[in-house]
Order: sequence, then structure tokens, then C-alpha cells
Amino acid sequence: MRGRMPLIEVENLKKYFEIKEGFLFSGKKTWLKALDNVSLQIEKGKTRGIVGESGCGKTTLGKCMIRLLKPTAGDIRYQGRSIVELDRKAMMDYRRRIQIIFQDPFSSLDPRMKVKKIIGRALEIHHIARGREIGDVVAKQLEDVGLKPAFADKYPHELSGGQRQRIAVARALALNPELIVADEPVTALDVSLQAQILMLLKNIQSQRDISYAFISHDLSVVRYMSHDVSVMYLGKIVEEGTTRRIYTTPRHPYTQALFNSILIPNPQKRKERLALSGEVPSLINPPAGCPFHTRCPEVMDICKIKEPPTVQVTFGHEVACHLY
Repeated sequence: MRGRMPLIEVENLKKYFEIKEGFLFSGKKTWLKALDNVSLQIEKGKTRGIVGESGCGKTTLGKCMIRLLKPTAGDIRYQGRSIVELDRKAMMDYRRRIQIIFQDPFSSLDPRMKVKKIIGRALEIHHIARGREIGDVVAKQLEDVGLKPAFADKYPHELSGGQRQRIAVARALALNPELIVADEPVTALDVSLQAQILMLLKNIQSQRDISYAFISHDLSVVRYMSHDVSVMYLGKIVEEGTTRRIYTTPRHPYTQALFNSILIPNPQKRKERLALSGEVPSLINPPAGCPFHTRCPEVMDICKIKEPPTVQVTFGHEVACHLY
């Protein structure tokens, strides 16, 4: 989809991981295609939801966007500038502008550091604050995420799951970024804490005009958080569009099956389940043609031979399927 100049744009991105079979030095090389020609964009102050089954490449995409992983091919442009081959100094500047919130708040926080050090370390590295200034900035960040300044002297193991995730959010906000990659940020929390963290992220976005790449398999959470949605399957985007269009009129059979799996919070209502047959193919040896054809209830002969192009079915809604 094309609109105004995006904050970040991913174009034809590929990320392949080399796998050796057999002995260490004489084994045959194969490639796991975690991402294969993925394109999307995120506008300033907006949230792009990225959904799909486990193993579809969502987290790999997020790590490529913040350059924790270097893409195999394709381009990532931030405010029109490619970040794929940045030198060390330019990468430091980019890292100030884009941050990440990891799925597990316990494993992503250093257990040897107090909260003040966890949040303040980035301030030191990027020469934003020193000495007593760090304590003031940390206190402000803690208040912004709903915690008292006294939490600065605690270790991660002294905090609850919700408090640890608030610390992770505060750490991501410390450098005042323009984009945050939120990788399953509430999956490890119970429902009440999920609601608190989601409301916190929403409020922060409205106050600071931050953009989010919101990665999740929870379709209800993505609907609440996102302005636009990209649906991934087997390392590819099969459908994308505005949240309203994706959720009211899903076009791709895979998207329809995902939404059909959402439970209705009313025991009096019943709906027919669309169960997908077969297993998810291997990313090492993906099927020819449409990657979803081995499980698709609408499969046609052309699906087994030719990969479908991405077409615009309505304004703000694109799908990669031979049905259209």
C-alpha cells in the first residue's frame, strides 16, 4: 500500500539462515527461508499489527527492522534512508530512534542490574545523561509507565510480571524513540495485566506520537492496538490493509481461518469452525506456487504452480491469492 512518506519501509526483504546437514565441515548446505520478499510500511504515530502462526517469521521481521539481524537481501528505509549498510556511527544514531520490547520481560532484563542501571545504561551509551541526571530521567520514565521512583533500586526478581514488563517499556522509552517494535509484549502476562500494558502503550503513543510494529498471534489484541494489519504465513505477507477492512472482510483463506478460530465470549452463540487440514510446511523446503496451497480449502491447480501476485482488492486492502 502506498500513502504519504512512511516512517519506516520494508521492501522485498529476505532473511535466510544457513543450515548444515551431516558432518560439520562436509555437510550439505541448506537454507531456512524465514522471510521471503516481505514488504510493508509504518507511518508516523501509527501501529502496524503483524500477525500469523508461530514460526511464520514475525519476530525475525522485527529483529531485521531494528538490525539485530542483517537481512539477506532487500531493503529497509527509515525516513527514506536505507539502514541495511549503515556504519557504526550511523547505526548508533538509528538505534536511538528505534527500540524493542521483548516477549519475556524476565529473560530480557539483566538479573544482576538494578532497575536504575537497566534503564539508565542506554542514556550513558548515547551520552544523553550522566551522573545525577540519569536518576532524574529514570524516575521520570518510571512515573510515565505507572511505577514509583523507588522501583529504581529494585532488581528484576523483586518485581511481578506486570512490573517487569513496565520496566521493559520504560527502557524502550528512555531514548525517546520514534518507533518501537513490540514483540508479543503481553503474551507472558495474565489478562488483567495485559489490559493495563495495552492501555499504557496506547496512552504513550497518543502523548509522544510514537509508531509501533506490534507483533502478536492474539488477534483481539492486534485489533485493539493497530491501525493497519499485515498477515504473515510461511515467511510471506499474504494479506494486509487497514484494521477495519482486514477484520470485517478478510479475503485470503488463511486470514479467514485465523479469524474463524477466535472464540466468541458468549456460550449461547455458536459458529461453524473452519479447521485447516495438514501441517505447516517446512521453511527449509517450502512448497512451490502459493505457500498456503497445501492447506487451503479453496486450492486450484494454478495455486500449486504459480505464486500469486499481490493485488489491491479495495482501497487500503491487498491480498496475495489467485482467487482475486
